[in-house]
Amino acid sequence: MNYIESSWYKKKSLMTWLLAPLSGLFFILSSFRKLLFRLGIAKSFKADIPIIVVGNIGIGGNGKTPFVLWLVPHLESMGLKVGVISRGYGAKAPAYPYELSSASSVKEAGDEPFLIYNRLQCPLVIGADREASYKILKEKYKVDVIVSDDGMQHYKMPRAIEFCIIDSKRRFGNGFLIPAGPLRELPSRINSVDLAIENGGDSLLSYQLATSGFYSVKNKEFADNTPNEGIAVSAIGSPKRFEKSLEALGKKLIECKHFRDHHAYTEQDFIETESNAVFMTEKDAVKCRQFAKNNWYYLKVDATPTKELIEEINQLLKQKGITHGI
Repeated sequence: MNYIESSWYKKKSLMTWLLAPLSGLFFILSSFRKLLFRLGIAKSFKADIPIIVVGNIGIGGNGKTPFVLWLVPHLESMGLKVGVISRGYGAKAPAYPYELSSASSVKEAGDEPFLIYNRLQCPLVIGADREASYKILKEKYKVDVIVSDDGMQHYKMPRAIEFCIIDSKRRFGNGFLIPAGPLRELPSRINSVDLAIENGGDSLLSYQLATSGFYSVKNKEFADNTPNEGIAVSAIGSPKRFEKSLEALGKKLIECKHFRDHHAYTEQDFIETESNAVFMTEKDAVKCRQFAKNNWYYLKVDATPTKELIEEINQLLKQKGITHGI
């Protein structure tokens, strides 16, 4: 996290006010864009398959991916055939839209889509043109419902349901739009979504990230015994949460190495780790498998929603007519 990004989650500083005019410009441009859609000058593409958006109003680190990893199987348990679309941030696919397969690499797919596909094995297409991705899922896979990993601000894409994920600790940072703050839209946007869901915290509509053990980065096998100390390495939006989870599991952290979110790891990034054990997230691990050492581990986490949240989601799906065979 660079200096500007770290200022987003502190008291307003000189940096905040220096960047405020740019945030004002961003507000004007984004508001004008939304107005074009509201007036019908710009139009969303037509979709007869419901799209569920899992997004946020801030930049990175809010916990969308664990929720998507829970939501897709939940929908499948209702007898629905589910597909996923994603922008594929950081991906370098040979062509777009790009459909993930067992032959896809993390470089081609991007870290989060690669992780989602490998965990869920469901149809997943990435690309900036969401309509093109939608058509592949509709025509090739005949899905009943599509989950969009992010895309709340992509107004060209219609949506049946919007879930907005909020980090219970960081919330909305200093409340400023980018670049003076972490927000892509004002906090008032929360009032227009179907459900605002907290990652962590004690809200009734929330989920906790429950750890489910350490796994080998090299071969993905469950690790029965792991060293008591090592180096935490992460390229995620909220590394402190991850490091606290490690410490809660009794790990002594010799060092914490932070990289920018979605960082593309190379062996050179680990030269100074020497023989120390390395602990990372699953999102980091998928990018390090080819050169991982035997003492590198990732901590697997799963979203555990409250009973109240599950009930709200089920009721919302019923209200929107998202049922088996839609």
